[in-house]
Amino acid sequence: MFETRDIGAKVDNWQEPPRPNADVLTGNLVQLEFLSANKHSADLFRANSQDDSIWEYLPYGPYSSASAYHRWVRGFEAADDTVFYAIKDLNTGHYCGVASYLRISPESGSIEVGHINFSKELQRTRAATEAMFLMMQWAFEAGYRRYEWKCNAQNLGSRRAAQRLGFSYEGIFRQAGVVKGRNRDTAWFGAIDAEWPALKAAFQAWLAPSNFDQTGRQRERLADLTGLVRVATDPAL
Repeated sequence: MFETRDIGAKVDNWQEPPRPNADVLTGNLVQLEFLSANKHSADLFRANSQDDSIWEYLPYGPYSSASAYHRWVRGFEAADDTVFYAIKDLNTGHYCGVASYLRISPESGSIEVGHINFSKELQRTRAATEAMFLMMQWAFEAGYRRYEWKCNAQNLGSRRAAQRLGFSYEGIFRQAGVVKGRNRDTAWFGAIDAEWPALKAAFQAWLAPSNFDQTGRQRERLADLTGLVRVATDPAL
């Protein structure tokens, strides 16, 4: 008699999702547009020039001139494995950040968000949170089963952001790379499709105007709402 073994749950009626194909993602506070060197690079260079520290954990940058930044953007426009968006603040009309999908694997239903680079103007704003919500929403509603966030393990700010946005801590990959001549251990975080309905409700509750008083102070923290969904907490935080 053969012994019955658990070799993983069956995945029924699942279809391979498309590669990112939404040229615009629009919310109430931001609009994300496929990154274009000719359309976006000048504004983004000006926004990013406010503070070189935003490049500290990225494998490229900072850029000393608008032309150098333009060439960097051109290099990603035709990339097959990375889809970049420019983030436009609908209140100011400024392009003030970028983010991308990468490690796009429709055959396994997995996709990562990364290359996140927010100018000082965008950091720690409701608009920044909505941008991340729109990207997560597209991924899950397109049919992806897993949404990943990875960052340099030394970057506690990024690890804190991942957890706030509802990603569960999954561990450290030691000596995962060499970036700008330094060792990089990589912290892994993930969210899965079964968690998406509750995460979506958390984002919508936090982003609602009623969650902020007349001074703009939040009434409920997003981290508290997503904490009800996450299955693991980062021990470094």
